[in-house]
Amino acid sequence: MKNRMTRLPLLLLSATLALTAADPSVTFLRDVAPILNKTSCTSGPCHGAAKGKNGFKLSLRGYDPQFDYEALLYDLSGRRFNRAEPARSLMLAKPTQSVAHGGGLRFDKKSPYYTTIYNWIAQGVPYGDPAKDTVTALEVEPREVAMAAPGATAQVKVTARFADGQTRDVTREATIESNSPTVAKVDVASLVSGERVGEATLLVRYQGKYSTIPVQILNPKPGFAWKPLPQNNYIDQHIDAKLQKLKIQPSPATDDSTFLRRVTVDLTGQLPSPDDVRAFLADPAPSKVKRDRKIDKLVGSPAFVDHWTVKWSDLLQSTRKFLGEKGTYGFREWIRESLASNKPYDKMVRELLTSRGSTYDDPAGNYFRATRDPKPTMEKTTQVFLGVRMVCAQCHDHPFEKWTQNQYYQMSAFFSAVGLRPGYEVGEEILYDQRADYEMKHPKDSRVVAPEFLIASLTPTKIPAGPQRRDALAEWLVSKQNPFFAKAVANRLWSYFFGKGIIDPVDDIRASNPPVNPALLEALTKDLTDHNFDLQSLMRTIVKSRAYQASFVTNEWNALDADNFSHALPRRLNAEPLMDAVEAAAGARPNFPEVPEDTNASQVPDPHVGAEGFLDLFGRPTRESACECERRADFSLPQALNLINGKTISEAVADPKGRVAKNVLAGKTDSAMVDDLYLATLSRLPTKGEAETGTKYLSGGPRTLRAQDLLWALLNSKGFLYIY
Repeated sequence: MKNRMTRLPLLLLSATLALTAADPSVTFLRDVAPILNKTSCTSGPCHGAAKGKNGFKLSLRGYDPQFDYEALLYDLSGRRFNRAEPARSLMLAKPTQSVAHGGGLRFDKKSPYYTTIYNWIAQGVPYGDPAKDTVTALEVEPREVAMAAPGATAQVKVTARFADGQTRDVTREATIESNSPTVAKVDVASLVSGERVGEATLLVRYQGKYSTIPVQILNPKPGFAWKPLPQNNYIDQHIDAKLQKLKIQPSPATDDSTFLRRVTVDLTGQLPSPDDVRAFLADPAPSKVKRDRKIDKLVGSPAFVDHWTVKWSDLLQSTRKFLGEKGTYGFREWIRESLASNKPYDKMVRELLTSRGSTYDDPAGNYFRATRDPKPTMEKTTQVFLGVRMVCAQCHDHPFEKWTQNQYYQMSAFFSAVGLRPGYEVGEEILYDQRADYEMKHPKDSRVVAPEFLIASLTPTKIPAGPQRRDALAEWLVSKQNPFFAKAVANRLWSYFFGKGIIDPVDDIRASNPPVNPALLEALTKDLTDHNFDLQSLMRTIVKSRAYQASFVTNEWNALDADNFSHALPRRLNAEPLMDAVEAAAGARPNFPEVPEDTNASQVPDPHVGAEGFLDLFGRPTRESACECERRADFSLPQALNLINGKTISEAVADPKGRVAKNVLAGKTDSAMVDDLYLATLSRLPTKGEAETGTKYLSGGPRTLRAQDLLWALLNSKGFLYIY
């Protein structure tokens, strides 16, 4: 194909002026495009918008310099340039506001940017040579910023390396942003200022290349002395190494009753029973020994399997809206059996991606029914299993990452041959490989896009030319050498136990969103691959760490830390565990339509059951997307009103077969009643003051009604609603 440069008008070629020593060679690629990006001409609110601005469109953040160059040259029949009198060119007149410009003043006539563009026009607006003028790498100084106290500053320098080997200081043209301006902010001169104690990351961006600079502002308070705490495993070693560097003293392990409640809810979605709490507290074994024993008992239990079936059903979009009723039950059972047998994670994912045939005979095939088309299927696959969000790259190169639009369609091409057709039974679909008309085409020029891996394969995986291409994708994706696969699920699992990921959000892994503790994440990833993707093994390691078992009570050194896992962060119970906790504490059973009477919230097949009720109000996802963000754990006024006056709580408390009724009929004393209600709700015995207050209240009026009042108050307490 002829070079598009031959399309330049003859007039432009004849008007090219001879260069002088005073006016060095200027090209669009190396010199002008960075100015357009720096002055925000290519930003979303300006000409980089989807439809451009005021009739003129550029690529977002300059991801397509060839498109931008041709838009400047040929739009308005080339009238943005005046080669005879460069100063009268619209490209200079508008940003300097010599003529009206909706974007305001971008630079003045005495600025270096004006001079560069002036010389470029005078030299004949050359595009440049991509083999020489393309930026290949960024070098930033310093690589890390550590400030002894707020108020300190540091100067950032950015150097670009070009394809011809030359380098240039591009600090002025680079975009440098802080992900936490309240901790560290950057001014127009690229000077970093420490605002308060904490951590931030600077994202450095220039011509499609990215780099990050971690910033740490230490606590200047005198008197810090590191006090070593027991380290249960490598997790504590990596966390302590960073905390000591940051002058943050971690909180010690929490008490046994708080630990028992936390670990039981996190692993099984259920509260420990009063008998379990009494037995655990009475166990004379050393705390670590009995905690490890309890963890080993919980992992793999039936309640454990139910709880994690909900989580994976959310991510894999198991709902009758997409799968029908029989398909939903079949897919849920496949997920449940995979977890119950502790199927290796890589095998589980491989089965999902390579399934074929009837979705009734091979339920794993239901994975494709929610998204159906190649592009959304690719987006779900990369987001769930790699933690990479590709959706931004569908229309343009990713604005904050290295992923390109070409890569988006190359990855989508792995799913372009996936076909779905009706089966012989009602609701059944057949998953098959299409034999014709399955090519993925690029939207720009309709060329056929061949499938290619997101990153080069480190294994001898070959991509077949035929429709079986997704088999190759599955092998590449689940490989131990894939730098995203194991890391993504290790990070996701971590977030379930700590309330946030080491990379957060967990499904947005990119260079501009770095891990808060890279060494820890690498160690977790290695642990997972060393144990052949045994998720249960990794869960045991995580919850056996001192970091997981830490108290939520802070000290003077870690009170402001919310990122480095120096203490536990209170987490509101998710919808299903909360409802199960209410019913278990009250001694009642939920009443869901369409399912057996003994079905609890963690066992319902999909969001259709109990729709628009308690579970939905408290954040149960609809499973219409694979994003973790679909599940909400916030707290709102409607939720508070439901807890106070709602049907779920009131019916559970007053259940004639519930805990209060049984205690009254059994003739329990007021003191024993108070103990039982505290154990059932807060998983601990009441303090001396709580016991005295509770006993006095029960003895002051109708015993059953007052016991119900006490239970209602406990169910509405923070100690019940949150995991501490």
